[in-house]
Parts: sequence; C-alpha cells; structure tokens
Amino acid sequence: MKIIFSDYFYTVYTSDPASAPGRMESIIHALPDHAEIIEPEPAAEKQILLTHTQSHINDIRRQGLYDIAALAAGAAVETARIGLNEPSFGAIRPPGHHASADSAWGFCFFNNMAIALLALKAENRIETALVLDIDLHYGDGTDNILQGKNWVHTYNIAKNSRDEYIRETERILSTTAIDLIGISAGFDNHMNDWGGLLATEDYHAIGKMVRQAANAAGGGCFAILEGGYNHNVLGRNAAALINGLWSSGQ
Repeated sequence: MKIIFSDYFYTVYTSDPASAPGRMESIIHALPDHAEIIEPEPAAEKQILLTHTQSHINDIRRQGLYDIAALAAGAAVETARIGLNEPSFGAIRPPGHHASADSAWGFCFFNNMAIALLALKAENRIETALVLDIDLHYGDGTDNILQGKNWVHTYNIAKNSRDEYIRETERILSTTAIDLIGISAGFDNHMNDWGGLLATEDYHAIGKMVRQAANAAGGGCFAILEGGYNHNVLGRNAAALINGLWSSGQ
C-alpha cells in the first residue's frame, strides 16, 4: 500500500502538538511491511486557490509556513489520486480540517482534504465524494469549504461509546455509492489519547469498512493524517487503519 510521505514532514515548524518532534517518526517506524513510501510534490498555488483566498495564502506566507503547508496539501492531492485506483495513506503534516477558505486554527493552515477533492474535481477525475472525519474534533473548515456542493458529503463521527461509533460509521458507509471516500484520519479519539474512546482495533475496523464500501461502489478510498498526539500509540493506530484499508482488498 502506498504511503505518501516526505522527510520534510519531520520538520518542527511551530510549537503546537501537531508539529511536535517524534510524532511523524512514531508513524513511519510502525508502518507495515507492505507499505511503499511515495515522495510528494507541493501543491501548486492554483490548486490551493481552489479552496483558499489569496489573502489567506499570503497570510500563511507571512508566517513562514507556506512551504510546509503547500507540501502537505500536495501530498493530500497525490494520496487522493492514488486512492482512485488503490487505497493510500497520506502521512502528512500540518493537518488541515480546521482551515476554512480565509482562516485557520487548531494547528491547521491549508485544508488538505478540501484541496485534494477540489483538485480532483477540477481535473474531472471524480463526480462524487464523501469525507469521513474520524478526528476527535469537528472538521469545521472542511464543512465550511465543501458545504453547499451537492457532489460531496461530509460526516463527522461523534458518539459516546465505541459500539455507537462503529455502528454510526457502518450506517454512513452502507448508503454510500460514490467515486471516492476520503478519511480525515485523526487518531486523538483513542483511549490513550485526548478523546479516551476508541481502541486500536477500531481503526482497523473503520479502514476495512471504508475499503469494502469503496469496493461495493466501484470507487476508491484514501486517508490523510489529521490529529493524534500520544506518540506511544499513534503509530499503532495509523498502522491499524492502513492494514484495514489494505486487507479488505486481499
């Protein structure tokens, strides 16, 4: 399975938890044997402009964060492109789901998921898409950008028990017949992370359900990293999702 990653994502670019040293190492060191790392290219500014205003892009430049944020966005686009034909995972940072068209917060700068889907739509590669956001926190930026676009639906899973969470995910995916499913893969809802809810095996189950739903629809699927801050479990959780996406096609 292809993992889109660059050594530049090891860079500690701010003092926030998403940029903490050791975070990306915990994921890369836990990758399964079938992982094949693909080097991404930065998103072109015209791709970023599909999602963000010029003033927002200029602001990110002034903060000295444009290069790393554009690389994450470009990696998300490449992950989505690959996902059309086989499952893929973008081991990227900064995360993106709190970035709206002209603003950003929550460790995010550019909305990687929205840029990826809008870029593929502009390339006429997809007609329909679904975003499954499994991060602990509501992906407000993704909703703000994509709301009102009748070709894409966004779902943020928020339940108080593991069983309810998995059942809700299954319900959403059972009615899905779309070209591409994108997972905003936050792992901060793990029982040993900030959310304290999900087990590692739940991420495997989610990956498996997404792959099966994509297969049933004749479509594709991919996931890109959002949150997840306990480095002791982050790698195992990411590997569980990756293996779930992968194993369902074997």
